[in-house]
Amino acid sequence: MRTRPLKVALLGCGVVGSEVARIMTTHADDLAARIGAPVELAGVAVRRPDKVREGIDPALVTTDATALVKRGDIDVVVEVIGGIEPARTLITTAFEHGASVVSANKALLAQDGADLHAAAGANNKDLYYEAAVAGAIPLIRPLRESLAGDKVNRVLGIVNGTTNFILDKMDSTGAGYQEALDEATALGYAEADPTADVEGFDAAAKAAILAGIAFHTRVRLDDVYREGMTEVTAADFASAKEMGCTIKLLAICERAADGGSVTARVHPAMIPLTHPLASVRGAYNAVFVESDAAGQLMFYGPGAGGSPTASAVLGDLVAVCRNRLSNATGPGESAYAALPVSPMGEVVTRYHISLDVADKPGVLAQVATVFAEHGVSIDTVRQQGKDGEASLVVVTHRASDASLSGTVEALRKLDTVRGVASIMRVEGE
Repeated sequence: MRTRPLKVALLGCGVVGSEVARIMTTHADDLAARIGAPVELAGVAVRRPDKVREGIDPALVTTDATALVKRGDIDVVVEVIGGIEPARTLITTAFEHGASVVSANKALLAQDGADLHAAAGANNKDLYYEAAVAGAIPLIRPLRESLAGDKVNRVLGIVNGTTNFILDKMDSTGAGYQEALDEATALGYAEADPTADVEGFDAAAKAAILAGIAFHTRVRLDDVYREGMTEVTAADFASAKEMGCTIKLLAICERAADGGSVTARVHPAMIPLTHPLASVRGAYNAVFVESDAAGQLMFYGPGAGGSPTASAVLGDLVAVCRNRLSNATGPGESAYAALPVSPMGEVVTRYHISLDVADKPGVLAQVATVFAEHGVSIDTVRQQGKDGEASLVVVTHRASDASLSGTVEALRKLDTVRGVASIMRVEGE
């Protein structure tokens, strides 16, 4: 074993960063044995230097992150500060000054992953980011290494624990959205401002990363269709239960049937209770992968939190340190396929549409005619009426998003349709 330690700079020492530092200290001997050399925490960049950080030598703490990554003797920079800047500049500066990088920054990787990979490659350094998607769940490495010889056709998953906790609570207790959100906040699952989670921004960034790796194609955050779950109601869950389904906020990355394009999207969807993802409860994450040779694979576990995310960071740290010792680098960006990303209008799926209509003869015939005129085939219809008003629920066969949008626009123009109560996609057939 080499006795000279590999030096690690830690950018950020919050919930995740402090756990990374703790594990590096408490598991130092094991890490050294697995890597083939000891690892040394050489510096910790923070915004508030006066805060007490248990187990971290105050002499290592600095507010000058730029100077830390420029030192020249740093082997690996671990970036867990998040956001776009200064993280992007710090990472590229680290590459230029001889360090490889381990990051958990999903937003930055989804937006500028190609440029970061290019910077890593230009400096012959590693960029690893297992912790950027699904916390402790090994997912990035299986996709880009274990399945490198296979053809991945679909990645379908729950990649945000906050939203899954809220939807699970609504499903299991009948709570409304706000009530479930309040409980998630009280338990620490939701941030004071939950927008990134409940509006799907967090999941969309993860979808972009997963799609890029799965399909060997550059997929940016702007390529991902995003729809939040704030409009999901208790009535939607009641309808889902009548269909033998539940509702999840899903990240879906698909290769077109002809193989000529890909799609990436995030939105609430009904899934059958028989699907493995339907049983994912609480704040857990799960990702379902479908490929030609391996078939169907499911990855399940805690998707957030200090310890689970730190576990993924440390796994990358071990891999990068091993590469440093052997003077090698791991896999970089694989974007050779360069497939176009199709717009949401071309996505084909099933739909559940709930309409408020007049309770009188001929309404169903009018509605069915509109669907037929727009080429959308109806699978089932359920109608309940009372006192001149009725609820009409239509479940379609597979149709494109564009054709369904045209159908709904035409339905709104019917005198007998009082309103469209909800529209939800049905996945996981």
